Amino acid sequence: MEKTLKRVEQEQPARLHVGHVMTSDSDPIQSDPIEIQKTSYTLIEVPKPQETKEQRLRQRSEMEGQPHPYAPRDLKLPGYVPNFLTQSTIVGVYLLTSVLVVSLIWILSGMSRKITKMNRLLMCWWAFTGLTHLILEGYFAFSPEFYKDKTAHYLAEVWKEYSKGDSRYAARDAATVTVEGLTAVLEGPASLLAVYAIASGKSYSYILQFAVCLGQLYGTAVYFLTAYLEGDHFATSPYHYYVYYIGANASWVVIPSLIAMRCWKKICSAVQVHGQKRTKTR
Repeated sequence: MEKTLKRVEQEQPARLHVGHVMTSDSDPIQSDPIEIQKTSYTLIEVPKPQETKEQRLRQRSEMEGQPHPYAPRDLKLPGYVPNFLTQSTIVGVYLLTSVLVVSLIWILSGMSRKITKMNRLLMCWWAFTGLTHLILEGYFAFSPEFYKDKTAHYLAEVWKEYSKGDSRYAARDAATVTVEGLTAVLEGPASLLAVYAIASGKSYSYILQFAVCLGQLYGTAVYFLTAYLEGDHFATSPYHYYVYYIGANASWVVIPSLIAMRCWKKICSAVQVHGQKRTKTR
């Protein structure tokens, strides 16, 4: 309750008699009564407007953010805004875009008869992984408050959804941000360079692919090992753990391993041939 002063005027004025006034002839003059308006103030209580439950919830939501779905439950994400897009929409757009990129590279690479089918497949992989590093991981690395996004930005929606499998992304875990940042800045451009190197038959093609594969394997190892050492309790459910955390990252373990082994054999074979040529020329 709030207290305020309210002016209250009395209905009947008060009369004040001044008395007799003497003149120089000592004749008293009867004075008329003087009316004085008398005002008094009374302290009254004015009830304060009560806040509705909806208003209180809105204020609390603005201050603390809405409840998030991530694990652990005591993770603090002030200002969190839930997903605007559904899981099927987010995954569907990502898969469709990936298929379009791979299809485009496959078609363009097929226009050259010099490029083998294996190299065409490698070009598709490097284009896909390079754009993923640059766009998706680059956005995460340089958007620390993506979970507050209210515009339904697709890339923010992707990371809100993926954080259900690994909440370290929403929490801005230092190791995760570092790995993703380096991946976006270094491995993204290097992967796209590998596409060009394969298409052009550059001599550094195998060395470049081998180096990028080692970087991807190292980053993936750090990613999984740090989660394990910290308790591995960052997934919302077993579904999100195996589909997002394990499944979505398995490609960057299996495929780089196979490419690295292939490049290693090609490099060793080239060095051996070069050594044999030098021996014959002596």
